[in-house]
Amino acid sequence: MARKKKNKNKSKVRVDFRKNREARPRDQNLTRELNGNELAEDLDVGERISGKGKVSRKRTIINAEAVGDQILREVDESTCLQGRVLSSIGLNSVVEGPGRKKYECTIRRVLRTMARDARNAVVTGDRVLFRQEGDDYQGVIERVEPRTGVLSRGSQRREHIIVSNVDQVVIVVSAFDPPLKPSLVDRFLVSAEKGGVRSIVCINKVDLVNPADLQPIIGIYGRLGYEVVLTSVVDGRGINRLRDLMKDSETVFSGQSGVGKSSLLNEIQPSLKLATSEVSDWSGKGRHTTRRAILMPLEVGGWVADTPGVRQFELWDVIPEEVEGYFIEFRPFVTRCRFPNCSHTHEHDCGVKGAVDQDLISILRYDSYLRIMGVEHGSRRPDG
Repeated sequence: MARKKKNKNKSKVRVDFRKNREARPRDQNLTRELNGNELAEDLDVGERISGKGKVSRKRTIINAEAVGDQILREVDESTCLQGRVLSSIGLNSVVEGPGRKKYECTIRRVLRTMARDARNAVVTGDRVLFRQEGDDYQGVIERVEPRTGVLSRGSQRREHIIVSNVDQVVIVVSAFDPPLKPSLVDRFLVSAEKGGVRSIVCINKVDLVNPADLQPIIGIYGRLGYEVVLTSVVDGRGINRLRDLMKDSETVFSGQSGVGKSSLLNEIQPSLKLATSEVSDWSGKGRHTTRRAILMPLEVGGWVADTPGVRQFELWDVIPEEVEGYFIEFRPFVTRCRFPNCSHTHEHDCGVKGAVDQDLISILRYDSYLRIMGVEHGSRRPDG
């Protein structure tokens, strides 16, 4: 019997098979069992489910290819519209399509299966292909295009992509209330560098302090080449400068809760009318006013994404050996280390630690490095 020729034009990708509910015990043929099941609509001819347990079961996707960390599914583009995701939560997204018309879209179930390590298959800022459903502005997202300029963090051992396809991130911190946390800024800087996003450090609420007290922290990041902007919504300080930096760019505002991200954006463009709130009196911490990332057009050109505040920022997919590369001031001193695999935490004759002792590297930045590496500053052994 002659063998059937394989279709070389069809590519296959195997992904974990996940459902949004517990599966009943598996019969002999899970693929046959899926006939008539709610997942069957997403299975093309030749797709299979394999594996015996819910941990090991895999799904083979036909007509798909892996591009970096994403899997692109082949769709009939002639039946789809191109759009940009303005906001996304759960299975629902608001997509701006041709003519700036807004569509309420659900996500094709197969896309969630294809999302490998990401918490969400579709995120704010994504460029997508979607199919309009019915006469109303409803649709189904069929494919997410390759992402660039990503800001993400770790969440429950998965990647939480905050926003995609942006040029720069404005890292907003507060000069007084809540207190400024350099270690949080440094984690944002690492994530932005890894995602290919330019960083701007914005110190807000400067009307509450003596600007001279901020010079040390301004100097740290200014010497490293980062743009540092001092702002206040009370007296308007720095607002024009920040607006100029955002002009014709794709920008995301991110930072700790309560630092005034939404208030700043309202000053930059009053027509946004974003909700704001005060810092909690009893905890001294910011309240979450913005509930999800929202992408909005700017009158000066470009887009801006307002994001929910964070209190902790876990880095995603950054191994210890890579961390030193994201601290650019370490680079001239790494070659002075005695050991080629020096971690700059406890080793003798370490060039980086020597530079810290000579005030050539900021102790605040070095402390951030140690925290990311999981080492307490006081526990490192001095050079011998």
